[in-house]
Amino acid sequence: MFENLSDRLSQTLRQVGGKAHLSEDNIKAALRDVRMALLEADVALPVVKEFTDAVRQRAMGQEVSAALSPGQAFLKVVQAELQAALGDQNSALNLAVKPPAIILMAGLQGAGKTTTVAKLAKYLKEREKKSVLVVSADIYRPAAIKQLETLAAEVGVSFQPSDISQKPLAIVQAALKTAAASMHDVLIVDTAGRLAIDDAMMGEIGDLHKALDPAETLFVVDAMTGQDAANTAKAFGEVLPLTGVVLTKIDADTRGGAALSVRQVTGKPIKFMGVGEKVAALEPFHPDRIASRILGMGDMMSLIEEAEQNIDKRKAERLARKMKRGKSFDLEDFRDQLQQMKKMGGLGSMLEKMPGMSGMAEMAEQQVAQKQFGQMEAIINSMTPQERKHPDSLNGSRKRRITAGSGTQLQDLNRLMKQHKQMQKMMKKMKKGGMANMMRGLGGMSGQGGPAGMGGLPPGFK
Repeated sequence: MFENLSDRLSQTLRQVGGKAHLSEDNIKAALRDVRMALLEADVALPVVKEFTDAVRQRAMGQEVSAALSPGQAFLKVVQAELQAALGDQNSALNLAVKPPAIILMAGLQGAGKTTTVAKLAKYLKEREKKSVLVVSADIYRPAAIKQLETLAAEVGVSFQPSDISQKPLAIVQAALKTAAASMHDVLIVDTAGRLAIDDAMMGEIGDLHKALDPAETLFVVDAMTGQDAANTAKAFGEVLPLTGVVLTKIDADTRGGAALSVRQVTGKPIKFMGVGEKVAALEPFHPDRIASRILGMGDMMSLIEEAEQNIDKRKAERLARKMKRGKSFDLEDFRDQLQQMKKMGGLGSMLEKMPGMSGMAEMAEQQVAQKQFGQMEAIINSMTPQERKHPDSLNGSRKRRITAGSGTQLQDLNRLMKQHKQMQKMMKKMKKGGMANMMRGLGGMSGQGGPAGMGGLPPGFK
């Protein structure tokens, strides 16, 4: 996420951070580099100017000049202004209305709106404990209705049937009646998208808004479109009373222009961000955490929250007890760790959130790609329970049988065995709590505690 911007800013700020004294000249030079980094990241020009002016004013003031470490104080100024540009703090959904609370989703075609409806429904069901009904009013794309029905079944929320022969207004009125009768807490309405903003589209969604009077009207936009995302959201906001923005495909956005521009250009908060294709890949947008990640300082709070959501505590506690008794870390334990890491987005996603590790995230993903996790699982699954518990017993004939059964090569099996050995050594050094100890240590650096009972370090981590 935002790798290009993060690399440029981190490099510039490291140079300034080491200085014992700051002068007008070196502040000017640093801000010139910051300005170039933001422009290359496709941040809107007015946002760049406002940001650099605010940093210059604070950096030249008493706040920095009177600091014991002016260089470090300058970094804090940049972080604070970056956070302000992103929106200061997370803006939660306003669902404190008479049920059902209606969420109207708007956006252009191809932004990932329908998928985002399902992601948001899953989030509200699991995190907020809400009963959710979803409906599609997109009569122009029949596949959208079927797609939402399939996704609703996948995430376990109710789906209101609709048909391309119906009028959008009739569809949402029927859905509202169903939601009220069946005591649903939330109704999420997926609307039609277009390739570009047009009068017909805006007239239709405007009528839906008047009829529904939604608690939230969210604009879904592709972060990969850079500052165009902010301009499109602004155009929508001029004809529709938006309450917030959802940025999709943010995990693939190496620049960051949309995230840094949307809040300032539209005046609307970014409420959520899509961080992958899976239905669980939706996160609340926390400006302070994103600012920290952009500057290479990690995001321990998000990592800890992900761990709390995804880690199988029963398995983790069993492994901790096993290691405490001096038992060996076997291949079944190793498989459990692979599965837990997959749930948390993979090794790169985890490293990106650890202080000082963001530069290693891309390298780690290349070394241990997501598909390699599946391959390693297949190899372990092709072993007998006895072989998993005693991997040293694997001889030539056993290895040939395992690779044939998993559709892999001998070199894949040997690589797996090497990574298991590395992890086994690491676990011996960290018997009490494994990864939990490491996370607590890192958490202490950022003022956060780690979750109890996590497993070992990821494979290939050196």
